[in-house]
Amino acid sequence: MAGLLREGVRRRARSRALTLVLTLLALQLGQLVAPAWACGCGAMVPGDARRVTVGREESVVRWDGTREQVVMRLTVRGDAERVAWIMPVPRRATVRLGDPALFDELHDVTAPVHRDRHHFWPQDGDWPLVTGDGTAGGPGRPPFGPGRTPAVDVVGRQRLGPFDVARLTATDPGALDGWLDSNGFALPPRLAGALRPYVQKRWEYVAVKLAPDTAGEPLTGTLDPLHLTFRTDEPVYPMRLSRLAETPQSLGLYVLAAHRMEPASRIGGERPRVTYAGRVTAKSGPLAELAAGTPFLTAVGQEFPHPERISGDHVLRRSSADDTFQQVIYENRLRTVAGLPAWLLTVTGGPALAVATAAVLAVRRSRRPETPAPAPIG
Repeated sequence: MAGLLREGVRRRARSRALTLVLTLLALQLGQLVAPAWACGCGAMVPGDARRVTVGREESVVRWDGTREQVVMRLTVRGDAERVAWIMPVPRRATVRLGDPALFDELHDVTAPVHRDRHHFWPQDGDWPLVTGDGTAGGPGRPPFGPGRTPAVDVVGRQRLGPFDVARLTATDPGALDGWLDSNGFALPPRLAGALRPYVQKRWEYVAVKLAPDTAGEPLTGTLDPLHLTFRTDEPVYPMRLSRLAETPQSLGLYVLAAHRMEPASRIGGERPRVTYAGRVTAKSGPLAELAAGTPFLTAVGQEFPHPERISGDHVLRRSSADDTFQQVIYENRLRTVAGLPAWLLTVTGGPALAVATAAVLAVRRSRRPETPAPAPIG
């Protein structure tokens, strides 16, 4: 009987181990057969059955009323040696390299302000209210034409640093598919379907071939910014392709215009939040140059927990007022006097003062000359 029990235990253990191995293998195969990765401003397509992800995306939109400029910088990681990046645009675009220092200036301008906020009574983390390890309790707080493939119309081709940039027109996703195929890339079926709304609106595409500086090395790290310029009837930031993402997406967007701007709708995400609003005061540098004529800077953040719900592109509109805003992070500090907690001085100082006062009064009484008793009469 005991032997049968041990054999049953061994069989169950082998079954669990086999299930674990098959699960891990399925996960690995899933990564290999899902090479496309969407980002807020477009889509990445690796050159083979490898994987590439956009770890971080930063974009600036400048709108002067008739013309839009988009400066974007991507940080990518993965094992792909060649990647194609595709971005839909409403009109024909010109492309050039951007200045990386632009984003450094934006980070400095929009950074939260740190201020001290004093409290009288001790809080968690102040002596003597500390945890066993001497730290404050609680968590800390610190983002086509059927049956044929039409020829793609390449309206421009240029080399920008490590980028091979092609500006394309297409009346059908098949044209883009043909260009990708001739350049060693395969258009994923899901991406072809996501591009159809842009085809219906007769948008064009900017297609970029990315490759690492050293042959044979995977494409990874922060890429040089790309600067796109095109005419449009209203400021728009392409977001539709982000619905292809399989993980939650986070948008961080800087907008330069004559006034404070805001997204016209949520487009399937959480409520957009303004993290900074104010006029650019820099007199020189890439931010001052880009903001000339459009001096109001608005920084917008938004979360997309369910990317498949993204319903369109972000259309930007003027806010009701040019109110300024900057995030403030308060550092709670215990109020002190000469380095000592004020509450401690109050708690211990009150009784001490009372004792000292009583002592002084007692001394004064002891030193006061006694009045002699009146002599008896008679």
